[in-house]
Amino acid sequence: MKKTSFIFGAILALSFCAFSQEKLTAELLWKFGRVSDMQVSPDKKTVLYGVTYYNLEENKGNRDLYVIPVSGGTPVNLTNSPGSEWNGVWRPDGKKIGYISAENGEPQLWEMNPDGSDKKQLTNFEGGINGFSYSPTMTHVLFIRDIKLDKTTNEIYPDLPKADARIIDDLFYRHWDSWHDYAYSHIIVSAYFESTVTGALDIMREEKFDAPLTPDGGMEQISWSPDGQKIAYVCRKLKGREETVSTNSDIYIFNMQTSITENITKDMQGYDLDPAFSPDGNRIAWCSMKTPGYESDKKRLMVYDFTSKTYTDVSESFDESVSTLRWNADNNFIYFLSYTKGTCQVFQAEPETKKIVQLTNGVHDFSELFADGTLILGVKMSMSEPSEIYRLDMDKGKYKPVQLTFTNKEMLSKITMGKVEERWVTTTDNKQMLVWVIYPPDFDKNKKYPALLYCQGGPQSAVSQFFSYRWNFQMMAANGYIVVAPNRRGLPGFGQEWNAQISKDYGGQNMKDYLSAIDAVSKEPYVNADKLGAVGASYGAFSVYWLAGNHNKRFKAFIAHCGMFNFESWYGSTEELWFANYDLGGAYWKEPKPKSYDFSPHNFVGNWDTPILVIHGGNDFRIPYTEGMQAFDAAQLQNIPSRFLFFPNESHFVTKPQNSVLWQREFFRWLDLWLK
Repeated sequence: MKKTSFIFGAILALSFCAFSQEKLTAELLWKFGRVSDMQVSPDKKTVLYGVTYYNLEENKGNRDLYVIPVSGGTPVNLTNSPGSEWNGVWRPDGKKIGYISAENGEPQLWEMNPDGSDKKQLTNFEGGINGFSYSPTMTHVLFIRDIKLDKTTNEIYPDLPKADARIIDDLFYRHWDSWHDYAYSHIIVSAYFESTVTGALDIMREEKFDAPLTPDGGMEQISWSPDGQKIAYVCRKLKGREETVSTNSDIYIFNMQTSITENITKDMQGYDLDPAFSPDGNRIAWCSMKTPGYESDKKRLMVYDFTSKTYTDVSESFDESVSTLRWNADNNFIYFLSYTKGTCQVFQAEPETKKIVQLTNGVHDFSELFADGTLILGVKMSMSEPSEIYRLDMDKGKYKPVQLTFTNKEMLSKITMGKVEERWVTTTDNKQMLVWVIYPPDFDKNKKYPALLYCQGGPQSAVSQFFSYRWNFQMMAANGYIVVAPNRRGLPGFGQEWNAQISKDYGGQNMKDYLSAIDAVSKEPYVNADKLGAVGASYGAFSVYWLAGNHNKRFKAFIAHCGMFNFESWYGSTEELWFANYDLGGAYWKEPKPKSYDFSPHNFVGNWDTPILVIHGGNDFRIPYTEGMQAFDAAQLQNIPSRFLFFPNESHFVTKPQNSVLWQREFFRWLDLWLK
């Protein structure tokens, strides 16, 4: 009897160990497979997609291509080389899959059969390619390539081959994390026949402009017409000072037969992005911002009719921005993604009537979309689940997401996630603000927890159901913190008035919104109101700097990553001056000086009295690292406990695996030191 009890107890103990749950850590975060770039086969039976896995020890990642039936089933790994494969697309006939690989050196176009067999390199362009797409007729293929058009300093002075300098005569000489390096991103068209690529026509003809827009533009900014006779592309054909103060990108149409390029948005002065031809080729849709210089303006759903040469603002009565446009096969609907109330959902628009209907609901974000009227697929995520592919099935008059890929199922089964709560808080001007509250996975309402106010960047980037690999709310919660993430003024998903209010009011209503959120949550009996911290990146880090001088003893610790500290020095060193001009009201030497400069955190640094961790990247040209140095130096000179975490080779973001883990360790070391 005793022996039986002992064995039964041992089995229970082993079972408990086998199924015991883990808390999310930085190391575990880098083990997740990252699903992206969903592509549906022409017969709509198979989905092609990529998954990136990272090796923390080797400090790098590797991306492979997979396929899975649209009906569901077991994924098949198509590529397994030592390097990465990306930009995987189906050839229009579905008999081949094209993709980019650097297996033999520089990134080139490869093809393989849909089962992964018969891999073949098709191109050997000097310098490689950055993207590609087949023409619908399979007679051509276009490439994105860097074309050198400017002379280097050593070419100007060939007798000084060891001279190491840049000669700069105009603005926009560096952008985000890269210096302008004599080359421009161009669209090259080659003939294609039976997996053979010949010739190379640069459709931009020595133009010193980038298409797609750098650094973030990709193949979504280029579109073939269904007959393969036109190429629509996005470009901002401005130079130097004019380019650095303007958001005026346009949609250009290159005619393959005449080699003539037409600008169809020349009268529109804001961003025009992401063109999409209708299946019959008679119309083209794109996302358009109306206001010059305002990079966070509403993205309107515009449609241009090639026959009548008329424009239609389909989203005229829709109070949110649109993205990821997809026509249905019958040319009468356009599907798109849009933020609404802290989530990103699928919508349907009817160009003729301008009627817009929301198709999905739920606490999640869709980040990719395929829709043709008979089939809808999307990449979906939440704060508690990384991206996976879902099919949307109609069920009792509503679309129900059906999960197709389960890339991280095993890992997620071992990790306990905290509860994510939607809370509405009354602001100081008597409006209702959505605040996400994330609780520790082992939350006990009878205990008291330190809490973190999360300050969002952008400034106009949604606090939605994103699963971040940097600012991961579940990992903060797993470390024993209640996370308070407000959708304060200046965020999309709550109408244009709410989104636009923040411009020229950086230290105003949105800061009151932050304090309303943390004050409301800190009244709960399970929150230790004496152990509050505030953390954020970019505009969120500016928010932290500002709060450090204006928080009235609420907080006991601050963390600021890549934030603006001194508006005048920032204005004089940043690159996208259209942003500074719109949000601050212009240069600091204007007469009268814009009142926005009164919000600069350095004006309040004499009030600082709270420990602060400052983090910055050496290749951050958006907010140069000297802003972080100024903040850290100010804290040190006032004997305020402080630390400066500097990454010489990171940009506005920390992307290398080991740097990211170090970031997380220092992040929680600092919070634990002052809040626990």
